Parts: sequence; C-alpha cells; structure tokens
Amino acid sequence: MGSSLRPNTTDLPFKVGDRTIVIFKDLPVLQCDGCTEYVVADAVMAKIDERLARVDASAELEIIPFAA
Repeated sequence: MGSSLRPNTTDLPFKVGDRTIVIFKDLPVLQCDGCTEYVVADAVMAKIDERLARVDASAELEIIPFAA
C-alpha cells in the first residue's frame, strides 16, 4: 500500500541555460509521507514555467521566492 501525500514547501533548483540556475524558495509541493519523493502540481509548474521564461539568461544564479 502506498503512502499518502501531504502539502509541504521546499527549495528547488532549475537549470535554464548552460550557465544559469534558478532556485525557487518556498515552492509548494506534495511530499510522500513514506519517502522524500515529491510532486509539483500542474498549476504550480505552469507558474514556474512562466517565471523561467522571464529569467535573465546572463545571470549565473537567480533566487526567486515563490508566491502562490
């Protein structure tokens, strides 16, 4: 039997270019109670994609607080 998923927040990195990494702080996820695996909801991923499209590709590192 599988474990349940519970709402949680975490910080996740995304590589958007050869030298650019974006870290989203306090990203809402659903985390498994039985392990460290997580799921990002489709609506949250859509917001991530929108924000990644606007990232300055010349920056090596950008940290973005995620506001739902």
